Amino acid sequence: MVEAMKARQELRLGAIRMLKAALMKHKVDTMKELDEAEEMKVLNSIIKQRKESADIFRKNGRDAQADQEEAELKIMESYMPAGASEDEIEAAIAAALAETGITSVKQMGVVMKATQAKLVGKRVDGKALSDKVRSKLS
Repeated sequence: MVEAMKARQELRLGAIRMLKAALMKHKVDTMKELDEAEEMKVLNSIIKQRKESADIFRKNGRDAQADQEEAELKIMESYMPAGASEDEIEAAIAAALAETGITSVKQMGVVMKATQAKLVGKRVDGKALSDKVRSKLS
């Protein structure tokens, strides 16, 4: 944050302040220290909100706001761990299916939980993961 202030990078500074404020708010709301997993949940929710906001702005013809949301999103993503590759996701899904032995879409939640457990520490889009698991079970 100090580097962004000294370099007068207003966009970066705003994004960092937003992340810090969200983490502090969650800490105050839960009244306990945040561990790395909870921090990742908060940051992922902020990133998801940014993506949704940018889409809504684009749909409503407000390109300037959408561009700003996307710029902030890129800055925030630079502070996140690397996303899981397609190969890692496919391997985790295959391992979870083999481990659980589930073949029915009705029990997709169990497979999702097992897959996410194998991808801990990696950033994965839940909706995309859900679609992939669903296609494997269909």
